[in-house]
Amino acid sequence: MAQNNIQLTKVLKQLFGFNQFKGDQEAIIKSLLDGNDVFVLMPTGGGKSLCYQLPAIVSDGLAIVVSPLIALMKNQVDAIRGISEERGIAHVLNSSLNKTETNQVLTDIKNGVTKLLYVAPESLTKEEYINFFQSVDISFYAIDEAHCISEWGHDFRPEYRNIQNITEKIGKRPIIALTATATPKVQDDIQKTLGMQKAEVFKASFNRPNLFYEVRPKIDAAKQMIKFINQRKGQSGIIYCLSRKKVEEITQILQVNGISAVPYHAGLDAKKRALHQDMFLMENADVVVATIAFGMGIDKPDVRFVIHYDIPKSLEGYYQETGRAGRDGGVGYCLAFYDYKDIEKLEKFLSGKPVSEREVGLQLLNEVVAYAETSMSRRKFLLHYFGEDFDEKNGAGAMMDDNMQNPKEKIDATQELKQFLDLLKDTKEMLKLNDLVKVLMGKSSVIIKSYGLQDSAFFGSGKERDDTFWQTIGRQAVVQNYCYKEVESYGVLKLRDKGKKFLEKPSEFKIVKDHDYSQLKVEADDLNKTAAGALDETLVKHLKEIRKKVGKKHKIPPFAIFQDPSLEDMATNYPTSIEELSNIYGVGEGKAKKFGKDFIHFIAQYVEENDIDRPEDFVFKNVVNKSTNKVFIIKSTDRKMDLEDIAKAKGMTMEELLSEMESIVYQGTKLNIDYYINDLIDEDLQDEVVEFLMEEAESDSMKELLDEFGDDMDENEIRLMRIKFISDVAN
Repeated sequence: MAQNNIQLTKVLKQLFGFNQFKGDQEAIIKSLLDGNDVFVLMPTGGGKSLCYQLPAIVSDGLAIVVSPLIALMKNQVDAIRGISEERGIAHVLNSSLNKTETNQVLTDIKNGVTKLLYVAPESLTKEEYINFFQSVDISFYAIDEAHCISEWGHDFRPEYRNIQNITEKIGKRPIIALTATATPKVQDDIQKTLGMQKAEVFKASFNRPNLFYEVRPKIDAAKQMIKFINQRKGQSGIIYCLSRKKVEEITQILQVNGISAVPYHAGLDAKKRALHQDMFLMENADVVVATIAFGMGIDKPDVRFVIHYDIPKSLEGYYQETGRAGRDGGVGYCLAFYDYKDIEKLEKFLSGKPVSEREVGLQLLNEVVAYAETSMSRRKFLLHYFGEDFDEKNGAGAMMDDNMQNPKEKIDATQELKQFLDLLKDTKEMLKLNDLVKVLMGKSSVIIKSYGLQDSAFFGSGKERDDTFWQTIGRQAVVQNYCYKEVESYGVLKLRDKGKKFLEKPSEFKIVKDHDYSQLKVEADDLNKTAAGALDETLVKHLKEIRKKVGKKHKIPPFAIFQDPSLEDMATNYPTSIEELSNIYGVGEGKAKKFGKDFIHFIAQYVEENDIDRPEDFVFKNVVNKSTNKVFIIKSTDRKMDLEDIAKAKGMTMEELLSEMESIVYQGTKLNIDYYINDLIDEDLQDEVVEFLMEEAESDSMKELLDEFGDDMDENEIRLMRIKFISDVAN
């Protein structure tokens, strides 16, 4: 039963307390009440839920709302009950109810009390409910978070694909499908799957001009986050991580650094999740650290920042999650940390999926890489992805991103792209990106030897550049469609038509200058300066001298005492006690106690003589033994367990295990891996590496070690020798 304009505005004021509708809300409601199918594409915070809540209340019968998350349903049901004297006006029907509660819901529906029923798609498929709904007067169906229907959407749920069949069984009624994120491809898929191709479509602009977008290299990310949050004391924020383990780890680090934070993930019991959600909503906690499940339908208008500790799996996911900031119209800061290694982990995770799912996942990931690495306006990039044009000079919020405020310098890499694609073609398109980079850098490996590529003209032809440069060329070649990663032979690069044409007739190809973030530790730390200030170059020089003396005293190379990033951190935060020193980057308690005395005495004296205000408010605290794997690795190596088995037991790759082991030894703990190395590396070669590190090496950098031993050992073998060396001589 359609309502006229005056009545709708009156209902809006009476029930929801608003004087006027936002955007297309009124037109959407009228269209639905006129019996049309309606497709609503409206960004987070645009007021989607009102588009079905109001018409449900003013219509005869029951509106069935299909929703993916119990937390989201509960939140909305509570809100509707808050505007009505009749508690039964809105109900949830899902697995969280007991038998008595379920019977109460069905009774209220039968008696015509209930206007809105929120159901999970799984509940809707139950035969008993289908039979029950056939006897009920249904006003319309609302499909919330409709992107879950599409396998091209960021949160695909297979059970959503069956909704059309079920609604037709119950009885055909108008459908309203709503989503905050959908590319043109996903929009089309939703409409086809729900059989609503003739729907009236309402698309609001995706532009959120009050959100600032920034992507930073993931270097000392926890430390950067603490500085960032401390600058926003008392403000509400969400930090997203991809795993439960990382959620717990980051929460602990924030808590020990005095930040009021709570975790939220599916591994917590329902009571704890509800408690933590309420703590955040009621401002008893400033920050919630969560997996992506958190936030769907959480109506907290004053979230001031959203941080992605892990880069998300798709731009739809990223857009929806960042959209939880600044719903009140105030500025929301959206900060994402990017490390291509995270992308590689997600690619490995996809390798076990069915081919079609893997293909979709890889394409979505490529878009994320393109966004993270782009030098253009991030807002323009995002809006283009969602099928919307944006004027990056005059559009609303045009300067609200890092690329527009600090444009990146680009360099011409046309010749290098040609060199890369020539190699790809010459090797019959049989290699992965890492192997192609090794050929260009002149580094041997089992695969390179098996193909005889050490004798190729390409071997070592790119040595004047570093690994990261060639990795960037390869990634950008994929992102810009010159080549692609083969799905079946996972990870192998193949030429696209665009790449073949480029080889025949090269055209300009540019990449961002200085794309290697791995050496930017200080710059990354200084992106948000606090009282800690900038790096004290004079102090660094003094600390290097002390390191030399301590090295001589212990008869070990200076780099085995503390690495350069540790000295730089000392020269930024001025630690004057063993406890403070043990919280410095890459130090740890063991090394602080063994080598730290000379350093902290000098720093204390230096601070006093130069009248330096120490950053007392910011001494970054690590969680003690924060790696849950540390004890397991130490015990397992003591028992002489095979390293591959240790990695497998903890669900890690060999590279990840080696990183954990490096962290352990560099912080001063011994690891006995002789039993493993002796079976792997010739004794004479071991002696050569140790002698080189003791007598000749200027540092323990992988570059220096690979240059010296790359022909005889692969990268992992060299890393193992470096771990053994640091463990033996420094710990």
